[in-house]
Amino acid sequence: MPYSHTVRGVRHGFENLRTLLAKASPARSGDELAGISASGAEERVIAQMALAEIPLHAFVQEPVVPYEADEVTRLILDTLDMTALNDVASLSVGEFRDWLLSDVANGERLAALAPGLMPEMAAAVSKLMRVQDLILVAKKIDVVTRFRTTVGLPGRLSTRLQPNHPTDDPVGIAASMLDGLLLGSGDAVVGINPVQDSAASVTTLLRMIDHVRVRYAIPMQSCVLAHVTTQMDAMRQGAPLDLLFQSIAGSEAANESFGVNLALLAEGEAMARELKRGGLGEETGGEHVYYFETGQGSALSANAHHGVDQQTMEARAYAVARHFKPMLVNTVVGFIGPEYLYDGKQILRAGLEDHFCGKLLGLPMGCDVCYTNHAEADQDDMDALLTMLGTAGVNYIMGVPGADDVMLNYQSTSFHDALYLRRLLGLRPAPEFEAWLAGDGIGRLMQIGQPSALLPG
Repeated sequence: MPYSHTVRGVRHGFENLRTLLAKASPARSGDELAGISASGAEERVIAQMALAEIPLHAFVQEPVVPYEADEVTRLILDTLDMTALNDVASLSVGEFRDWLLSDVANGERLAALAPGLMPEMAAAVSKLMRVQDLILVAKKIDVVTRFRTTVGLPGRLSTRLQPNHPTDDPVGIAASMLDGLLLGSGDAVVGINPVQDSAASVTTLLRMIDHVRVRYAIPMQSCVLAHVTTQMDAMRQGAPLDLLFQSIAGSEAANESFGVNLALLAEGEAMARELKRGGLGEETGGEHVYYFETGQGSALSANAHHGVDQQTMEARAYAVARHFKPMLVNTVVGFIGPEYLYDGKQILRAGLEDHFCGKLLGLPMGCDVCYTNHAEADQDDMDALLTMLGTAGVNYIMGVPGADDVMLNYQSTSFHDALYLRRLLGLRPAPEFEAWLAGDGIGRLMQIGQPSALLPG
């Protein structure tokens, strides 16, 4: 249905809710590339004023991607907890913003609200928020998950130890793992992006990480970020898989471009749970077994965005994640490139939006604070985003040797960046990992002469 707003006697119209959301989005290159962004600051502000007046129930009545054409839309609407939504159902988007910023909206009430929120509602209210608003509301929300470590507790900051290598060389990976562990990294997950997407390669890498975990009694979980079907093949071959990885997006067509759908994700989840490797959840085999990655622009890059702005499509990906109760979710915020987030300012805003929307929807959000080398961004921009995410209560960040991923060829955050943020904000690692660091485990690691000593056999 059409929407409008009158400014100084002039009526400004918007064809539908999808168009209004796109025009109200803060400027970013991806929406400009798609031809759906506001023409300038004036139209953007008018769209935001119109959006502020839209009642939240309008999003239920007018899906931005048609129900009959998209399984993600069906998932969102069919699983929506209308009872949970009752707390705010009568509010407009603007009133919802004011409610979120009020003292009434404490962590307990926000957690209860999460199952009743559509991603589009979260995206809409974020478009009306300043950076400080995104930080303040996200800080109220704690989303805690457990496998062998407990991630997301107040006063804690975890890291993914990312020991990638351009040839999957075991010694090179071991060197990065040793470096990261000695610097207190790895309590969220030790996760390798493999060069070869094969069951044999995945199994070899998982066995290597598991060997280190068992030998040095390290409370941590592993993941090899191959395609979910490759990891399923590896499980069939006896691989010691902890967390199951997959990139996801906000539409059925975009997920198809990743080679997945909801049924396949459910099949993988069932297989991973059956392994019962979760050290803190033996009675259920570990409830949290998925590690999902997302990123603004993925649906557009697959020509699967349905005319919806990239930030709203990103929020819809969180509905997919929420359905599977993941251990970890992170937005790889600047990884896709300047075609979608042009510079440091756009990357910073997008990272805070994604973190806010994910937390509001009940997800254990981390962020890969990153950029590609052809973006108009540098490490100063990443330091700013890193610090803001720390104050917003981000669950975890990446730990990459020297902040330079030599396999994926992009810039991220280092082991030392995590130490900076922990020291600055008085944050600590996951409690199980912290206890290991304080015990004799790290002393045993320090006695290792060569990284090859970590390898099996």
